[in-house]
Amino acid sequence: MTIRTPQQPAARQWKVQLPSTPRSVRLARDQAGRTLHDWGYAQEAIDRLLLVCSELATNAVRHGHERGHLFEVRLHDEGASCLVQVSDAASRRLPHCVKADEDDEHGRGLELVLALSEEVGHHPRDPIGKTVWARLVLDTPEEEPNL
Repeated sequence: MTIRTPQQPAARQWKVQLPSTPRSVRLARDQAGRTLHDWGYAQEAIDRLLLVCSELATNAVRHGHERGHLFEVRLHDEGASCLVQVSDAASRRLPHCVKADEDDEHGRGLELVLALSEEVGHHPRDPIGKTVWARLVLDTPEEEPNL
């Protein structure tokens, strides 16, 4: 994984902060999906982004959980790409891929994120925690019809 902070300004941004619980992963995914739909992205692009969002949010809840702390999901529309960032406020433990066996139910999330994303990275949060991000190249939003 690349260790750096994405520096490009986003044309459109969205964020949500939720309790660090498994139930919140679904809520974040649903809200992100509505946002991407409102931004005009094609369903195939939305599906790929939501898979990445869900995997990163699940990792934040599973590995960065601390009672009473929130995690945050951000989307940045960058025109030809979309940046998803998921931050936890509890752990600086860095993400890493693990070798999952055929029968394992967990351990493939970061591999999926890497396969679907153009770039992936992470950076520390102040005063504690980390942000893991992925940039996906997506179909550009559909043009508004001229009236």
